[in-house]
Parts: sequence; C-alpha cells; structure tokens
Amino acid sequence: MTDPLAAEARRLRVDEQLSVAEIRVRLGIGRDRVYALLRGIPPPEWTRRPRARDDARAEALRLRTAGRSVNEIAARLGVAKSTAYQWVRHLPLDPDDETAERRREHSKAMTEARWSAYRETRDAARTAEHARAAGVVGGLGERDLLMLGAAIYWCEGAKSKPWRPQGRLEFVNTDPGLLALFLRFLEVCGVDRTVPTYRVSIHESADAEAAVRWWVGRLGLPAERFRRTVLKRHNPTTVRRNTGDTYHGCLVITVPRSRELYWRIEGMIAELFRIADEAQGKMSIRRS
Repeated sequence: MTDPLAAEARRLRVDEQLSVAEIRVRLGIGRDRVYALLRGIPPPEWTRRPRARDDARAEALRLRTAGRSVNEIAARLGVAKSTAYQWVRHLPLDPDDETAERRREHSKAMTEARWSAYRETRDAARTAEHARAAGVVGGLGERDLLMLGAAIYWCEGAKSKPWRPQGRLEFVNTDPGLLALFLRFLEVCGVDRTVPTYRVSIHESADAEAAVRWWVGRLGLPAERFRRTVLKRHNPTTVRRNTGDTYHGCLVITVPRSRELYWRIEGMIAELFRIADEAQGKMSIRRS
C-alpha cells in the first residue's frame, strides 16, 4: 500500500520542483522525515546552483513587491520567517509586520522608561564615588610613585626567570594612564623620557603610523626614540573589539642598561610582600 505522505512528498519534488525546506513547510514534517520520503529522487537542478540562495533572496523581493507578507514569503520559499524578514525589511511593511514593529517599539519604550531612572541613580552614585576616591589619593610624592611604579611593573612588566635572567626593564601595556604612571616612576628613578626606546605592537589591519603619532602626542614621547612597529597578523575569523579609531595597539617601553633598576624593583616588591605576610600572620594570631 502506498504511503500518501510519501506520494505527496515525491509529487512536490518531481512536479513542483520544491526544495526539502519547502516540502517541510508544505507537509509540516521534519527534515529527516522528508529526506527519508525522497530517498532515490534527485534534487531539482535549481537547488544545486551556487547562487540558489541569491535567487531565493531575489524571489523574496519580488514577492514582497507584489504585496506578499513576510509569513507568506517564508512559506513560499521554505525559509525561516526571520530570514525572510531580513531579506525584505527595507521594503514597506505589510499590516502584520507593522503590528509587530509597533509592539517592538512599544516594548523598547517601556524598557527604556523602566530602566532610565535606575541608570540615572546609578550614574550619580558612580560619580559621587569617583569623587570620594579621588579625594583619598590627593598628591603623589616620590615614595608613592616608587611603590606604585614597582607594583605596576611587577604586574605588567617582564620579570626575571631562573631560565631567563632579566637584565633590563620592559613594560608593555595598552592603557595610556598606566603607561604615564610608569614613565613618572622612571623619572623619579632618574630615567628621562629620552632614554628608553619605544615600540608599537598593533594588528596589521590598523593604521600603524597613526598609532605611533598618537602615542607620541598622548604621552609626550620623542618620536626619534621609536623603533620599527611590530605588526600582528589579523585573523578575519576572530571577532575583535579592539578596532576603530580608538585602537592604538600596545606600547612597549624598554629601558637600556637598567639591570640595577630592575634589582631595585625586586627589592621594593620583596619588602612589600614581607609586610603583607607579616600583617597576615598577626591577623592569624589574633583570630586564634
């Protein structure tokens, strides 16, 4: 006995030259089921063409111009409603889509009204907290800059390893504020900004020359002390956020003949660690 569903699926394939997606929509069954019913029947020639997707998009535009709704276009072409909408959204909306669009706009307005007061309160609290924190800092004396510089170098700078002794300071970062603090630390240690060498490391898809000019101007650095820029390979498949006019790459600061300065940083960090360990030990004793 012939399966009526199989017979209809085969008729749609042979007589109407429909794709699997279109047959799915027409019969209301799953993809695997359609493939099982069509086993042995070759697909229509149009589904094998490299530009079949472009042809479907063109047909969607034609149907839209003829006054068909997004739902009708999706059903006719056997694609998702979201896909059909993306194809024709720049054309005048039909009544169904106008209703959906009004609902989206209303939902957006309600969300904005609900959260706007919260955001204003949050931003005001943030501004006040910034002001209080800035008041704690006050000025930076020489001792402050020495400890601060040693700490940020220990976090971000190149450090000596048993298998690779560090004979010079090398500091790499993207944050101009942090780099400015490190340069102030060097000045307190007697290292003028004309002494280090500077190098920009940036993706090849960015404007390397503009990045060098930006760092020179932003930190007041001598352009003649900049070495050849390091270009990092750009991978188009990677989604990167560090792009656009605000992307200036990394700045590498290298201080020549700075082995003794590195030892000085090691000494300060060791003492800071000792003080932290001592305080921790006293706290443990009090708790016990």
